[in-house]
Amino acid sequence: MLERSRICGGFSGLLGAVLACAAVGLAGCAVTEPVEPATAASPAPSKVVDAPPAPDPRALEQQAGALLAQAETDIHRARARRALWARAWESLVGARAALAAGDHAGAIRLSRRASELAQLGLEQVAYPAVTLNATRSPP
Repeated sequence: MLERSRICGGFSGLLGAVLACAAVGLAGCAVTEPVEPATAASPAPSKVVDAPPAPDPRALEQQAGALLAQAETDIHRARARRALWARAWESLVGARAALAAGDHAGAIRLSRRASELAQLGLEQVAYPAVTLNATRSPP
């Protein structure tokens, strides 16, 4: 049995519907102060936004190398637990090739992807295996 609200417990049918509509209607009549539109004569001061500085190529290379080393560690950990996904391995190989070609941004992107996929593979192993109960007959 459903419980009724204590506020509207005594009101039912048409009276309840009229009260609900009145409450919604009154809520829409809230008074707010009018906002004056901005005049076209006073333009807003423009701010000059400087472009972000270009990343240091040496720092980018070091970051790519560090992320590649982390990805290799994650891949080895996933391989040891038999949780390595093929896409993770492909991303690691691509990251190595990108770093060798000097594409540091691509190496960073692929290294992060390889690490993420290796972590997902390890998480997948943590889920319980599906077992079928042989004593039950199928429905």
